[in-house]
Amino acid sequence: MIRIGIINVSDRASQGVYEDLPGKAIVATLNEYLLSTWEKVYAVIPDEQDLIEKTLIDMADNKGCCLIITSGGTGPAKRDVTPEATEAVCNKMMPGFGERMRTESLKYMPTAILSRQTAGIRGKTLIVNLPGKPKSIRQCLDAIFPAIPYCLDLLGGPYLECNELVMKAFRPASQ
Repeated sequence: MIRIGIINVSDRASQGVYEDLPGKAIVATLNEYLLSTWEKVYAVIPDEQDLIEKTLIDMADNKGCCLIITSGGTGPAKRDVTPEATEAVCNKMMPGFGERMRTESLKYMPTAILSRQTAGIRGKTLIVNLPGKPKSIRQCLDAIFPAIPYCLDLLGGPYLECNELVMKAFRPASQ
């Protein structure tokens, strides 16, 4: 079974002050992209670095998620610590994901330069940090997802089959 972790990092959503729209946006987008059967491992947690780290580690090491997608906590505010938590638990950082997301986001929002989206690898798990707004989540996933299935292939993860009418994954031709 393909397991994908989804974490909404938000003080207010974790307290029930507002609905978890970012997490739902990630699930809806993945359901459009993927033909492969997958299971979500889901969490809504506050902006606390130690809790973010523990949740990432649990999803990667114990729950067997090949991919973990976070939303929120990527800005410059004091409580925005998702990138720091991701860097703390990863053995390799993948800066190209953040560069690509910011490049795409700048087409729509001049303040996208303030976002600190990133990605990294923990063992065989790819962890990707997205912004917290549902519209931005879709824009960023549309920009980076073509590389995610091949990245998981290289990590020895499961084969993600995409609905090519919606999302065409890049995999190099066999030589």
